[in-house]
Formats: sequence, C-alpha cells, structure tokens
Amino acid sequence: MTTLYGIKNCDTIKKARKWLEDQQIPYQFHDFKTDGLSHELLAEFVSKSDWQILLNKRSTTYRNLSDEIKENLTDDVMFNAVLAQPTLLKRPLLSLADNMHIGFKKEQYQELFAQ
Repeated sequence: MTTLYGIKNCDTIKKARKWLEDQQIPYQFHDFKTDGLSHELLAEFVSKSDWQILLNKRSTTYRNLSDEIKENLTDDVMFNAVLAQPTLLKRPLLSLADNMHIGFKKEQYQELFAQ
C-alpha cells in the first residue's frame, strides 16, 4: 500500500495528493497532526533515509527551535525533537514498495509510478 505522510494544510502535500488522485492511484494519507507520529514510525523513516535529509531546516518549526537544540543535533536530540514536533520533517514522505521518497515533484512521481 502506498502511504503519503505529512500534514493536510501543507501546500506541497496538497499538490502530491491532487496528483495521486488525478492519476487514480490508491493511497493512504497519514496526517502527523491528527494521526500522530510514533517512535516506531519515525525509526522506520530514519532506517530508510538519513535523518539529516529528513529534517526540514527551512521550516518555521526548525527556526523556532532553541539554539541549544540546533547546535547539538545528535541522533537522540533530533529524534526527540521530531517526535515532539513532527512538522520538523520534510514533506511529503511517500512510502512506496518499502522505499521512502521525500518531497514532491510531478516528474519524480510520474517516474515512481510508471514502474
């Protein structure tokens, strides 16, 4: 099953969802704000991608982190920060065929789903 992770009011999530729906591709949407982010799910994300790639350093949430956290981004600090504030993750995260894909570009999705 294809799963799209993010938050429903994110513009990029809206574009990804619209593209999937326009292509009539079945998917499940997991909203971090309503469905949450478990320790196990985050561990799965990190096992499939480097956390430094997963972390959205351009987000308002990241910019609002204390300097102490930003200057000490160890695996444990990052993990706990993201569990507390899932909007620190880049969006969308697309789980497809046991692989994790980050972000949305129409061309990228066309290639992924053409296989």
